[in-house]
Amino acid sequence: MLAVEKITLNYETTLTGCETLPVFGWIITSTLRDVQQRSWRLQLSAQEDFAQCVFDSGEMHDDRSSNIELPDVACQHSTRYFVRVHITDNHGEESGWSPAATFITGLPARAWQGVFISAETPQDKDNSKGTLLRHAFSLPDGDDIVSAVVHASALGLYQLWINGEKVGRDELSPGWTSYHHHLLYQTWDVTEHLREGENVIGAMVGAGWYKGDMSFNRYRNYYGQQTGFICHMVVTLRDGSQRIIATDAHWQGCDDAILFAEIYDGEVYDARREQRGWSEPAFSAGHWRAVTTLAAETSVLQPQTACPVQEIERLAPCSIITTPKGETVLDFGQNLSGWVEFRVRGAAGERVVLRHFEVLDAEGNVYLANLRTAKQCIDYTLRGEGEECFHPHFTFQGFRYVLIERWPGTPTRDDFVAVVLHSAMTPTGHIETSNADLNQLHHNIMWGLKGNFVDIPTDCPQRDERLGWTGDAQIFCRTASYLMQTRTFFAKWLTDLQHDQTPEGGVPHVIPDILTGKCDNDRFLSHGRTHSAAAWADAAVINPWTLYLMYGDKQTLARQYDSMKAWVEFMHDNAVENQWSWKLQFGDWVALDAKEGSYFGATPNELTCMAYYALSTLLLAKSAKALGNDVDHTHYQALHTAIVESFRNEFFTATGRLAARTQTAHILALYFQLVPDAHRERTVQTLLELLAENDGHLVTGFVGTPYFCHALSENGQADAAWQLLMKEDFPSWLYQVKAGATTIWEHWDGVKPDGTMWSPDMNSFNHYAYGAIGEWLYRVAAGINTEEHAPGFKSSVLRPIPGGGLTWLKARYGSVYGDIAVHWTQEPARDGLQSITLEVDIPPNTHSMVILDGAQTLLDTDGLDFAPVDGGYSAQVGSGHYRVIWQR
Repeated sequence: MLAVEKITLNYETTLTGCETLPVFGWIITSTLRDVQQRSWRLQLSAQEDFAQCVFDSGEMHDDRSSNIELPDVACQHSTRYFVRVHITDNHGEESGWSPAATFITGLPARAWQGVFISAETPQDKDNSKGTLLRHAFSLPDGDDIVSAVVHASALGLYQLWINGEKVGRDELSPGWTSYHHHLLYQTWDVTEHLREGENVIGAMVGAGWYKGDMSFNRYRNYYGQQTGFICHMVVTLRDGSQRIIATDAHWQGCDDAILFAEIYDGEVYDARREQRGWSEPAFSAGHWRAVTTLAAETSVLQPQTACPVQEIERLAPCSIITTPKGETVLDFGQNLSGWVEFRVRGAAGERVVLRHFEVLDAEGNVYLANLRTAKQCIDYTLRGEGEECFHPHFTFQGFRYVLIERWPGTPTRDDFVAVVLHSAMTPTGHIETSNADLNQLHHNIMWGLKGNFVDIPTDCPQRDERLGWTGDAQIFCRTASYLMQTRTFFAKWLTDLQHDQTPEGGVPHVIPDILTGKCDNDRFLSHGRTHSAAAWADAAVINPWTLYLMYGDKQTLARQYDSMKAWVEFMHDNAVENQWSWKLQFGDWVALDAKEGSYFGATPNELTCMAYYALSTLLLAKSAKALGNDVDHTHYQALHTAIVESFRNEFFTATGRLAARTQTAHILALYFQLVPDAHRERTVQTLLELLAENDGHLVTGFVGTPYFCHALSENGQADAAWQLLMKEDFPSWLYQVKAGATTIWEHWDGVKPDGTMWSPDMNSFNHYAYGAIGEWLYRVAAGINTEEHAPGFKSSVLRPIPGGGLTWLKARYGSVYGDIAVHWTQEPARDGLQSITLEVDIPPNTHSMVILDGAQTLLDTDGLDFAPVDGGYSAQVGSGHYRVIWQR
């Protein structure tokens, strides 16, 4: 039976605030094998029953079921639309109409009638209090209200309230962007919130990233000195008329019970100062003050159609413990980002004080030193009326443990719950194996993503940093895109990268960039050294290309193309004989082969710079080809060839010795295809020697680690890659697991074998960069990969490489076409041969090259036509479920 399971809109299931038509796709299901779509018909309507369509494609004889762009269709703003599709296939079957997907259109900047308003004054520039805003308005009979859509944003953070209820589930809105260029607004359908007669709309507003105390340099007011709020609500009545309710000088403002709220330091809240019912019609606001209007640009407003920060899950405490020092500590059993919600009873004026942290020290006591200046403290004063429930509003914490510094009475586990916050993304990846430690590693990688994808890809969620470091985001992008649907998340962040790029094309170390001009006293970042480090700045090219590979996303590739090209040209402009450098290079950051007391690994910066120059130039050439820009493709392909030749002349001797004798140097040369063919085997063997010299352990940092296992497995050393992955002693991925980690650490020795800590100045225990090994787990261990000529897994390669002493592995990846699944089992070798059983699922309207790595004898092919290839057997396979058995 043929069916369309669901429609996707810009790779999401629903969108709010679209100013242009989304890119459409759909997931097909069928009970048959080798299913290919033959035709489709898509309808778009403002009516749920599709009685009238604003667009009908008619029957399109086309096999595309993803990345479909429609002609321009005139849609009304602030309106809900419905989309449905039906298809036919190559077996002569026809689906029914799909379930409808919906989206709400946004409000173009020219149409905003609201202005930014504030309950603060310029004298509040050093104040991080919360403020309230409200406006009363009347509506006719409730039956006359057909729909109501509101668009809102803030300079700072906000929550929207209507008639005593918070609107939506979003937190920390509107998020963090390069505000002067790119400010997101949110859109909600609020029809059910409104009533006949008097209504009230209001907002709670806090400092947030906009004017709060940010970065390790602890500056304030990066973007402005006053918080602000803007909204525009469209109420459509049955007679077709509309009422507009928008922010203006007639609104009222007041201070909130939030006395202090900062991203790093937490929140101070006095419940005695609450103004109950402040967003309800019956509230008397005579004592509230007039608001001021702000001269902030509305032209920068752009819609956040999806991927807001939300409450994703809740975790109960595992235990309440008493440390050797007598401290009372909650243990949630998982390092996470979010906040604690608690219930408490006590007298008015009593306080709850909670301090959030990541780890206990070697003696089992509270360890706060690695937070640096971040307080991560919640201070709540009770109003004293029965049970009170509270969670913060305009902050978040990174923690596993919570120190209860003050509490009226005796706390119990039932009084607390950890609320996990991160950007709302659809989970797409799952791996489970016969090895419990490897499963925990995958868990840790996933929770590293959850903890750091809080609107932007942060380096860590706990200390006084939490910045969008480009290197971390580049390193982890492919892994993240297996784990979650990250296209929306990264596309938003890349927009800010493009805005914050220097006029010459340099790429800041952090996006949004709040370091430039604010690092005069920093030993590394002073004197203009806040942009353009190899492997960091290359996020400008690598991340858009990764989104293209994983989702077939040409839209982001095209939008970022000028930024990608500008970065490559920046390197070119600063290169001499294809060797380039800039003021500050991080190199193989925090590699273990660094000199004592240094963060900089032993691999020469000259090599790292040239290697990434070559990679970004090659990916730019490929991007130009994908976008149909033949002139740029030819130009940058030739430049890449020249860079590779220069690299070889600079770093390889005539006999094939790589001059830089480090693991990372050899990894980059191999994985970036910089090694002359004649010298590849020598380079591989030297890398194995370097492993052996360290007793089989890696000593790599941020640059070498992501590619280590790939460099081995791609060069006939899959067993060595598995052995490296499965190491359990220091330094290794599983060393952290054995040490009780629930996320990925910043340092291999964050906690050393003797229980002592790495220096507290930079020792995060939730730092996803080394979690980039997840890409190898999906692409190699499970063998799920896409092909450049048909990205988004339209054409996949399934080539699992069993190993590691595992008896089985199960993996699933939710591609834009549907789930791709791999399940392999391996039996102990007998008579020199090992039997392997492989089961795969390939979604309809796609095909795959299934490769049996190392196969010598085929025992059961399930009807597939395998042919011998170098290193095994392969077969072209259509959609369906297959089970094959072979020996190697």
